[in-house]
Amino acid sequence: MPAAILHSSFLIPHSFYARHGKRLLDLALAGPLLLLTLPLLVGAAALTASQNRGRWLFRQARPGWHGRLFMLYKLQTMTNARDADGQLLPDAQRLPPLGRWLRATSLDELPQLWNIVRGDLSLVGPRPLLPEYLPLYSPAQARRHAVRPGLTGWAQVNGRNAISWEEKFAFDVWYVDHLSLRLDLLILWRTAGRVLGARGITAPGEATTAAFRGSPPLPPSS
Repeated sequence: MPAAILHSSFLIPHSFYARHGKRLLDLALAGPLLLLTLPLLVGAAALTASQNRGRWLFRQARPGWHGRLFMLYKLQTMTNARDADGQLLPDAQRLPPLGRWLRATSLDELPQLWNIVRGDLSLVGPRPLLPEYLPLYSPAQARRHAVRPGLTGWAQVNGRNAISWEEKFAFDVWYVDHLSLRLDLLILWRTAGRVLGARGITAPGEATTAAFRGSPPLPPSS
């Protein structure tokens, strides 16, 4: 695990809300939401399974708090279509209309309510990304792992996939520095508007979003 992740513990917010209240809010909201949306989840899973030869649940290891890996759950939105050499086709060719609709409505994220109940995720926090990104973060960007990742976050309500990676990480770190109940409630409120408006789902010119390759080095100061 990158040293930037291992040595970021001193940056963790230590307010009462960060230490205790945030987890209580997660349980108070995610548990009932999981029960209320269960019929919707079952229906969406059935549609997904009918399109993907019985596969409906997408599971993938993602870095969480302090960069520790956990298993993230989503509805399977992409097919496993491959070319003649057995290689997966590009995302745009593996994302059918049903998958696009699930992503546009954020229904594919519903299984992550279980991740929140388990304690892998929080309702609000930096989105959990791919493990291979860990060594690519700058020390400042790595601070996004000083809190639990979230189902939604400050970057999601400020552009989601329509902004650059550097902008996303700047929003994530700002959130770590300003974590509070008021901010979390504001993000949840704005998230509802984003979901209803289906804004920022994909990056410009991409079926989903381009992979993170690392930020360019900053120019030397004069």
